[in-house]
Amino acid sequence: MKNPHYELLGRRMRQYHRTHQWRLSEGGLYIPHAYWNMDADSLSYWDDVGFILNGRRVIVWWRHPRDLHRDAIESQAWSEAGDSPRDNWLCEGGTQNYKRVGKSGRRKKLSSFTSREPSAAQRQYYDKLLQIEQRLTGEGVDLEVRPSWSWKRLSWAMGVSLVAPLNVRNEKEVTVVAQLARDLILRKTTLDQEFPGFVYDRSSWLRDQTKARTTEASS
Repeated sequence: MKNPHYELLGRRMRQYHRTHQWRLSEGGLYIPHAYWNMDADSLSYWDDVGFILNGRRVIVWWRHPRDLHRDAIESQAWSEAGDSPRDNWLCEGGTQNYKRVGKSGRRKKLSSFTSREPSAAQRQYYDKLLQIEQRLTGEGVDLEVRPSWSWKRLSWAMGVSLVAPLNVRNEKEVTVVAQLARDLILRKTTLDQEFPGFVYDRSSWLRDQTKARTTEASS
């Protein structure tokens, strides 16, 4: 039995695709990001890529397992740092900036907002947070990440969240991400087949950090 909600989303996807065309590469991919700052030794963390499947858009949100490890480090750093001082420096106590408008230049219009400097206590907290994060980056955290994927229907596309140990540093490599996502959707492969027994853990993170330091030293 057909699901009316999913049928409606499918029609909306096709309609949106007809009226809002993607600018696709020669290979038929939507590639929103540039890779001018990446080289053959760069560590990649995440990327997005899109393609058309059966007249519908598919947007793939790819993450390398090391990106989840990095998130875990940031989360643990916030936890260890404790509560932040109640200093809403971004929104409170700032300066409103105006520009003159009209032929006479007598009228003024709000054009921007300049935040004030954070308090001494807030700066000390940020310094503490940075020190903790730097320590955890050097130590790693107890986390095991395995390849995974899931998908959901949106009103404009099918969204695929993909965690896979690929390297994405140029358009050729992001094509591999798109092809893997397509094959997973069409059930031509599984992540167990593509990456049998793969686990990204603390030792994997530390190897990546050693590689990153070596790359920085040689650049």
